[in-house]
Amino acid sequence: MHVLTGLCDGTLDRPDAVCVADRTLSGEALLGAGRAVAADVAGAGVVAIHATPTLETVVAMVGALAAGVTVVPVPPDSGVAERAHLLGDSGAELLLRTGPDALPPSGVPEVPVDVARRSAVAPPPADPDRLAMIMYTSGTTGAPKGVMLSGAALAAGIDALAAAWAWTPADVLVHGLPLFHVHGLVLGLLGPLRIGSPLRHTGRPHPRRYAAAQGTLYFGVPTVWSRVAAEPSAARALARARLLVSGSAPLPVPVFERLWALTGHRPVERYGMTETLITVSGRADGERRAGHVGLPVDGVVTRLVHDDGAELPRDGVSIGELQVRGPMLSSGYWRRPDATAASRTVDGWLRTGDVAAIGADGWHRIVGRASTDLIKSGGYRIGAGEVEDALLAHPAVREAAVVGVPDDDLGQQVTAYVVADGVSARELAGFVGEHLSAHKRPRRIHFVQRLPRNAMGKVQKTLLT
Repeated sequence: MHVLTGLCDGTLDRPDAVCVADRTLSGEALLGAGRAVAADVAGAGVVAIHATPTLETVVAMVGALAAGVTVVPVPPDSGVAERAHLLGDSGAELLLRTGPDALPPSGVPEVPVDVARRSAVAPPPADPDRLAMIMYTSGTTGAPKGVMLSGAALAAGIDALAAAWAWTPADVLVHGLPLFHVHGLVLGLLGPLRIGSPLRHTGRPHPRRYAAAQGTLYFGVPTVWSRVAAEPSAARALARARLLVSGSAPLPVPVFERLWALTGHRPVERYGMTETLITVSGRADGERRAGHVGLPVDGVVTRLVHDDGAELPRDGVSIGELQVRGPMLSSGYWRRPDATAASRTVDGWLRTGDVAAIGADGWHRIVGRASTDLIKSGGYRIGAGEVEDALLAHPAVREAAVVGVPDDDLGQQVTAYVVADGVSARELAGFVGEHLSAHKRPRRIHFVQRLPRNAMGKVQKTLLT
């Protein structure tokens, strides 16, 4: 059965099709358990899944997608108000419970998931063009919006990455990412099910668990890779892998270089968002460049646009908003035609809201979000990521985040927040000045104990200023 209507045939005969935190299901068992869940939710329109990092969540996802219902992943750490918004806004009719304890009352009937149940009755094939999933954004600019993803879009996104990464049933995927984001859920769960490669989810992305998993393909966010690089014995164990992939946030150049030194692998970076899935990536058989996310995947075209709407040159220097087209793009925002219209240009491109530069050879470098990472200071357009990389190159700096703070004279002032030991603000500003143009040097540097990050390791810059 197709991954988006059940389980890929390639995993059916595997005794270790899916392993989550040392609990394993064979392909046959996963198929039978998923069919039991499909029977539970048959006839519903929208079904929410409490997306814990468990086998129960895997079975729930397989079953709900097999039944052809629309799935809404609910983060397990969501508060009462956030959960109420996701369930109410989506119109969820059922909530699949993947843990032993009842959830706080939400008004939505709960259905517990039991991985020991089996059914031999296959649901009818689902329409690939149906609304397969509503994934909610992080809500950094208001209440979370539901991103509508069809079965066809999910399949196109996975297939494009399979081609880029030479991902086959012979691979064994390892990761410990949350199962409610694109990275961990679409790439990290639906991906191996569609392709037919076993999945070993480590429960938590601890370096030693990654090292012990003995996979060929590893997924991680920069925070995970930074921790792996900080444990040389764990990192060296990954030398046996075929490919290391980093995403969800920019991988700092020093982490890229340390992983390369310890594992012999240059990590593949890729770029995407909930609204687009993955549209740009490095290739398994191609070059990997630190600080760059590669080339558009199959079926995707990109362009850079200035604030005034003019298309920018591909010279590796000009930075502007990245706009994309491709078969894996979402169909818009759930019950938000206003937001859907605002996210598209009149000629059909999706506005990512991210700032990038594209070289003459097509390689993409992501600067960051237009709202927080494009700094306009003294008439210059400065990418926060470039300044962050320069700060991270200093041996005393462990973490860095750069933002633009309103300034009466400059418009915005380049301001840095760093986690560092034994170095002064003046020394760091001078260090950046040795590597970058003078106008990119931080005017103010704040030393902090840690940077605020979300579940995927992205720095929440709105909490810094």
